[in-house]
Amino acid sequence: MEQTWGITEFGTWRLTSGVPDARLGRGVLGYRGYRVSMDRPQRRVELPNGLVTMVVNFDAPVRVSGAGAAPTTAYTSLVNGLRTDAAVGEHDGRMHGVEVHLAPWAAFTLFGVPMYELRDRMVPLGELLGPRARVLEAHLALAPDWSRRFALLDALLLERLAAGPAAAPQTVWAWGRLTASGGAVPVADLAHGTGWSPRHLEQRFKEQIGLSPKTAARVLRLQRALRMLAGGSAASATASACGFYDQAHLHRDFRRMTGFAPGEFLVHRGNGARPVDRLPGQVTSALVSAPER
Repeated sequence: MEQTWGITEFGTWRLTSGVPDARLGRGVLGYRGYRVSMDRPQRRVELPNGLVTMVVNFDAPVRVSGAGAAPTTAYTSLVNGLRTDAAVGEHDGRMHGVEVHLAPWAAFTLFGVPMYELRDRMVPLGELLGPRARVLEAHLALAPDWSRRFALLDALLLERLAAGPAAAPQTVWAWGRLTASGGAVPVADLAHGTGWSPRHLEQRFKEQIGLSPKTAARVLRLQRALRMLAGGSAASATASACGFYDQAHLHRDFRRMTGFAPGEFLVHRGNGARPVDRLPGQVTSALVSAPER
């Protein structure tokens, strides 16, 4: 377990990262507890990133806008499916809760629904877990420390992984190939490696990942470009390395999927006074200004 914390001109934040039980395997990527206490509203842009995230809040709801949610939709606890566009979450300055980061094929088993039903959507946790969602919220909120909270999550996820529908090994393998390559493996090569036809691969991906292989590759290619740009690479070099036709193609896809031009996004990234990304080594989020209430 690792803790980081800090003080800004607007308040304090604390993050606690946890490692899931090894029996959960490669599909449960990490836990992150958070506690934010600011004197003004906070607005956070969530970018397409190849993760499915389960969020359990102990404090006030989060207001979400973007595809799949009306501007005034409020969530206490939710699951964010694979996205092909950006979503914006806003809160009044106080946040307390925990995130679970999942590979999409593991989310298919945990929640027992076709993953295309979660594409570009934030779904209340109760729609997927039923009454267990409220019980989980209460137990996590009352737990004495983060070690106990992470242990409660381990127990729930182990139970659901054992009972849920298993993702096909071919789907898991193909997703691993795509993520490792930053979306660079051609769909024909993925189909050949699985022994499936391209059509069957697409059907299983939509069911167990949530996106077609081609669309998933676009998301992962964007994520690789985000990492390169945030690391200081020039847009021209990023476009070439990530398989875009040219810099204009990168800019079009970037704006379409994030709502920002690359330079504009990097300005927002630079304004953050605390860590914002859900997982180390990824570029998943940015803080943007929110109106005072």
